[in-house]
Amino acid sequence: MEFEVIFSKRKTIALEIKDGTVLVRAPKNASKELIAGFVEKNKKWIEKRLQKSKKQADIINSLSKEDIKHLKTLAKDILTKKVEFYESMMGVKAKKITITSARRRFGSCNAKNEICFSFYLMLYPNEAIDYVVVHELAHIKHHNHSKAFHQFLQKFYPNEKETRKLLSGENMCLPF
Repeated sequence: MEFEVIFSKRKTIALEIKDGTVLVRAPKNASKELIAGFVEKNKKWIEKRLQKSKKQADIINSLSKEDIKHLKTLAKDILTKKVEFYESMMGVKAKKITITSARRRFGSCNAKNEICFSFYLMLYPNEAIDYVVVHELAHIKHHNHSKAFHQFLQKFYPNEKETRKLLSGENMCLPF
């Protein structure tokens, strides 16, 4: 199995799948044998992730210009309504909502309380979309992933851990 190694000042070895490539992040002093053993030990996980990544890429690459235009329109409409609904429930207010074409980040919230959502989020189940909206709105109150952030998030989305699993490539589907 091919993989790329990125050495850095870290204490543990970690795996990442990025654009169909297996990345191994390792401490500067990690031996080739240790890294190869770690990859071999996690071979099933890697293969499963690569398969999900390929499915996701296949769906995204199959989208026509018309499909993308439709997804952007859908995202603007649906996400605006969901943000308004959850803002009133959560007692927060987004300053601005922007729809982007980000492939890896479904949503973000900056220090000015401006929220960005990827139109690719429309390819996932409704429950996953709701989770991302609530997650980003929770950042208006807590601009981090602290314990307080997660407590606030779970008030409005108690099954966050299960729902996050819906954001994997295997749950992607065209909404039309």
